[in-house]
Amino acid sequence: MGDFIFDTFQQFFFSQVGFDYTLPAANLPPTVETYRDELETLPLINPPGIFGLHANAEISYLNIAANDMWRNLINLQPRVVAGGGGITREEHIAATAADIQQKVPKEYDLMLIAKTMGPERSPAQIVLIQELERWNMLVVVMARSLADLQKALVGEIGMSDSLDSLGADIFNGFLPGMFRRLAPDTQMKLGSWMTHFTRRMDQYSAWIDEGEPAVMWLSGLGIPESYITALVQAASRRRNWALDRTTMFTRVTDVVDAYGEIEEKPDDGCYVTGLQLEGAAWDLENSCLRYQDPKVLVTELPVLQVIPVEANRLKLHGVFVTPVYVTQNRRNAMGVGWVFDAHLATDLHESVWSLQGVGLMLNKDS
Repeated sequence: MGDFIFDTFQQFFFSQVGFDYTLPAANLPPTVETYRDELETLPLINPPGIFGLHANAEISYLNIAANDMWRNLINLQPRVVAGGGGITREEHIAATAADIQQKVPKEYDLMLIAKTMGPERSPAQIVLIQELERWNMLVVVMARSLADLQKALVGEIGMSDSLDSLGADIFNGFLPGMFRRLAPDTQMKLGSWMTHFTRRMDQYSAWIDEGEPAVMWLSGLGIPESYITALVQAASRRRNWALDRTTMFTRVTDVVDAYGEIEEKPDDGCYVTGLQLEGAAWDLENSCLRYQDPKVLVTELPVLQVIPVEANRLKLHGVFVTPVYVTQNRRNAMGVGWVFDAHLATDLHESVWSLQGVGLMLNKDS
C-alpha cells in the first residue's frame, strides 16, 4: 500500500474494473458525514480486479465458502433416520466400512524388502523403506478400526467415541480423522481419497518390484520433500559436490516416447508428475506461464524435471520461483505444507505471478 495507488498520472489497478475509484477531494470538510457520503458512492460488490487479481479469484473464494457451508450443514443433520424405505444409517455405515476394508491391503514385509536391497542402500531406497513404514501404520489402523466398527454396529463390542466418530465420518463421506492423522495431508472426500489410496499402493508395489520409477507421482508419497532431498544427496555423492552447496533446478519438459511413456529415469534428478497449477495456466506452444482461462481454476502441469546442481552455478533468469504445496490450503504460519520451490519459465515479470497467487499443488480438494 502507498500513495502510488492513487497517482494522478498512472492509476493502479483501479482503472481496470469499470469504476473510477478516487480519493475524496482535499477541500471537503473532514467530518464523519463527509466520509460516510463518499463511502455510499462506492459499489457494494467490488471485483477482484481492484486488487490486481484474476476474476477466477472470486470463484475460488465462493467455492471455499460454499464448501464450508455444506460441510457444516452435513454435520448438523440429525443422526436418527425416520422409518420408511431404504437402508438404515447403521446398515449404510456397515456396508461402506466392509467395502473399504476389502480394499485395504496387507502390510508390506519390510524385513524381506530390506534384505533384497542389500547392505548398501541408496538415498531413494532409504526413502522407500521410510514410506513403507508409514504406509504399514496406516493400513494396520484402517483394518483394525473398520473391523471393530462393524462389530460395534451389531453389538459384539462397545461403541467407543473413536468408533462413533469413524462411523459418522463414513456416513457423511468425510475422510475419518484416525486415517487422516497417518496419511499425507489432503482436502479430498472419502471416495476420492480411496482412489488416491489405491494408486499410492500401486506405485509402492511397482517401486518394490521394478525399482525406482522413471516418473515419480509425488503426491503418492507420505513425505514428498524427503524424496527430493534424497535426489540431491545422491547427486552430490555421485559428483563429489558438497551437500550444503548442492541445490536443484526444475523445468517443464517433454520426454515421452511415441507411446506417450517416459522410457527411463535421468542419471541425475528425476521426473515428477501430477502437479496441479493454480493461479495461472501453462502455454504448451511457448513452454511458459500464461494467464488463466476464465472459470478454469486449476490445470495439470506437464512433466517436471528436477535437476540437482551446484548452488554457485545456478543462475535464474526468465523464471518464476513457484512454491509447491501439498494441498490447496497451501501452508500455515509454521511453513507446514510447503514441499519445495519449482522454476517455471515466464515472459512476464515475476510480480505478475506473485499477485495472481501462482502455486503448484500435489493434491486438489476433490
